Amino acid sequence: MVRIATARDADVVATLLHDFNTEFDTPSPGVGALAARLRELLPTDTTLALLAGEPPGGVALVTLRPNVWYEGPVALLDELYVRPDLRGRGLGTALLERAVEHVRARGAELFEVNVDEGDTGARRFYERHGFTTTPQGQSDRMLYYEREL
Repeated sequence: MVRIATARDADVVATLLHDFNTEFDTPSPGVGALAARLRELLPTDTTLALLAGEPPGGVALVTLRPNVWYEGPVALLDELYVRPDLRGRGLGTALLERAVEHVRARGAELFEVNVDEGDTGARRFYERHGFTTTPQGQSDRMLYYEREL
């Protein structure tokens, strides 16, 4: 049901990522640009894409980076998307669970997810799967900031 994407899957992964951005009115560089980047990144140890279904109807894109606070890499779930007609069937859960398994096997000790504050459905989904906005032993919520360069 869920498999690791290879560089040969770049067009499929790119199409799903582009569809995700289009659905939520987020800019996308287009399928061609995404596919070209994915063909370069997927063969590396720093980028992991998982596909769900056949033909694929869902994708999880994860990047891993070194971090001074952990011996292994820190994983970031860049995107998790399931086509609207396939939602509610457990594909998102399957993608997330397999992503966790794969990054843990690669030595990751922390898995980060960024979610828009207003996306209560996504927030509930990640909280249901053990993700939190409050680090263990603390009472203040974490916030994410960004700045395009």
